[in-house]
Amino acid sequence: MAPVEVRDLTKRFGRVVAVDNLSFDIRSGRVTGFLGPNGAGKSTTLRALLGLVRPTSGTATFAGRRYEELERPSTKVGAVLEDAAFHPGRTARDHLRVLAVTGDHPLERVDAVLADVDLTQAADRRVGGYSMGMRQRLGIASALLGDPEVLILDEPTNGLDPPGIAWMRGLVREQAARGRAVLVSSHLLAEVAQSVDDVVVISRGKLRGQGTLEAVLGGDEGLSTIVRAQDNERLACALEAAGHPVKPDGEALLVPGVRPEQVGVVAGDAGIYLVGLAPRVRSLVQAFFALTGNATS
Repeated sequence: MAPVEVRDLTKRFGRVVAVDNLSFDIRSGRVTGFLGPNGAGKSTTLRALLGLVRPTSGTATFAGRRYEELERPSTKVGAVLEDAAFHPGRTARDHLRVLAVTGDHPLERVDAVLADVDLTQAADRRVGGYSMGMRQRLGIASALLGDPEVLILDEPTNGLDPPGIAWMRGLVREQAARGRAVLVSSHLLAEVAQSVDDVVVISRGKLRGQGTLEAVLGGDEGLSTIVRAQDNERLACALEAAGHPVKPDGEALLVPGVRPEQVGVVAGDAGIYLVGLAPRVRSLVQAFFALTGNATS
């Protein structure tokens, strides 16, 4: 059973269908990008998962259980929504202590998560004086307090400067390496591409594509390879003989649906010297529009 399961989820607000028969899973030990333009239904889906809105139909569960059915939910799920708010008069340390007591977590976790998000030096400052990026870090510290199995982050790079964005990438990869299922919702497609394993793409509340990052970026053919050799004609013949059709691409060859290492093996076996070898993938923007047409809302 997957740590996060969305099944036939539909949510209507009056005549507006925010989420339309949506189904997907996310897996432990992987970072999944939940992608789509503003207004696609991402935040509504997350709120349905977290029990903040009631689905019109369908389910959104954690290992088969609704959020409100979880025992000590903060040990199962940690979440940071885009509109997270904090008492401006409290320090970060006091904010986390309140959450630790409420969630029955050891108080030692407070200092641990402050260190995890690099807020130790600012822990005793009032949150009202924090920058947006610091508040993002505090939100993540709050989500990590219960050492949860699932981490949900809604637009986590908002307010972060370039070093902060790089830090965020490292954090989500580290959480996945610890075996957590990480779901990152964002409309910043190119940014998410640098840190996720899998993607779920939605638009106008509907599922438009899902799978590994490689499969979605590569389209129907998956990942392709662009290669140059000292003798392109000879390389093309060797690749064709190995069952890999090729296409001319300027001074190079495009090998659809084949990984660079596979091309390298063919070239090596044939004794062909390569002068260039790289994967070719579409950008997430290109992939998104290929899946959704010109949808922008």
